[in-house]
Amino acid sequence: MSDLDKETFTYLKSLGISHVWFTGIIRHASGKDYVKGDPGCPFAISDYCDVNPYLANDPDNRIMEFEDLVARTHAMGLKVIIDFIPNHVCADYDGDIPVYDWHDYDWTDTRKINYSAPGTWDRMLQIIRFWAVKGVDGFRCDMVELVDVNFFNWMISRVRNEFPTICFIAEVYGRDNYRKYLETGCFDLLYDKSGAYDSLMSVMNGGDIRSLSWNWQWLGDMQPRMLNFLENHDEQRLQRPDYAALAYSALFNSASFMLYFGEEIDERAVESDNRRTSIFDIVKLPSMERLYNHIHKKSKGLSKAEKDCLSRHKDILNLAAEIREWSNYDLLYCNAGDVFPFLRYTSDIRKPSYLIVSNFQDKDIDTIISIPPDAKKKCRLRRDSISVSVKSHDCIILPL
Repeated sequence: MSDLDKETFTYLKSLGISHVWFTGIIRHASGKDYVKGDPGCPFAISDYCDVNPYLANDPDNRIMEFEDLVARTHAMGLKVIIDFIPNHVCADYDGDIPVYDWHDYDWTDTRKINYSAPGTWDRMLQIIRFWAVKGVDGFRCDMVELVDVNFFNWMISRVRNEFPTICFIAEVYGRDNYRKYLETGCFDLLYDKSGAYDSLMSVMNGGDIRSLSWNWQWLGDMQPRMLNFLENHDEQRLQRPDYAALAYSALFNSASFMLYFGEEIDERAVESDNRRTSIFDIVKLPSMERLYNHIHKKSKGLSKAEKDCLSRHKDILNLAAEIREWSNYDLLYCNAGDVFPFLRYTSDIRKPSYLIVSNFQDKDIDTIISIPPDAKKKCRLRRDSISVSVKSHDCIILPL
């Protein structure tokens, strides 16, 4: 393994990361008139058992290069996630999977897979096995709500008979479908898009802060199987660091957190007209070049503001990794609602409890956080209240 590899993986681990999602590995349509952008959409699959040639140093050895990437990732103690696209293939797909002559939504570069045709379920299982045998640890499954949930029940249960630790992540948008895809679909994690993410975006724009508690209460026992995020390839980039949102998304309850490409240094997609980092074009992002230089100790590295943003992300994300299994106590119900306060605590008396307070408002706030008797007992506290000062769109994290 090269020093460049070690420095990159060491950097990722410094953020508390356990899994790396390598996006767009499976070969998709490229260089065709109908594709979107230059390399095309990574979800318009042309060959499920191949790697995109443009990703390889030596395209003729691209599968071997991918296997080597998996091995290097594992050698540094990290796990590998790739995409699985179960709903559609590219528009001129000529493989052995039956497809309809139509597409969903405006995805004109795709054709929908026919799961009612003989052999489709078996073929999709073979594809998952192909990548699992190569050491892939998990799959982020695209748009699962467009596929029969019973297929995932059938497929995932069979994969786990052979690969018991493999992880399946569902991209689910409708909250009413959460339990179905967790219980019937057998997924390990699913996007809390219409819950935590949408609630956060609303609160950041002046919405009712109580929606953050309502979503947590509604999720109930599903909470540990959520995957929270602030950015991804479908959503707009935040246009400023918002540590209030980061603290809620990464630290409130036991959900996992997904960090998106460059988010930790405040990448804003300034090259884009829709505030999204393109997945359809090859673009050069100056901020990511600076991050590369920072990781590999080259000149022209991160600005002071980017270093500060990175430092805050490291602190919050590493704490998230440490307290993931700890208990959660929502304090909003007994406080005024100017800020969002909560506690994280454990029965291990050697560990402190943490008071975390997020301020989503456009002004700094000085306030007193009330601690009810039940919370005092669980967190082994003696104080009935704690005075805090929280800057606008920031958070504080107090060990108690």
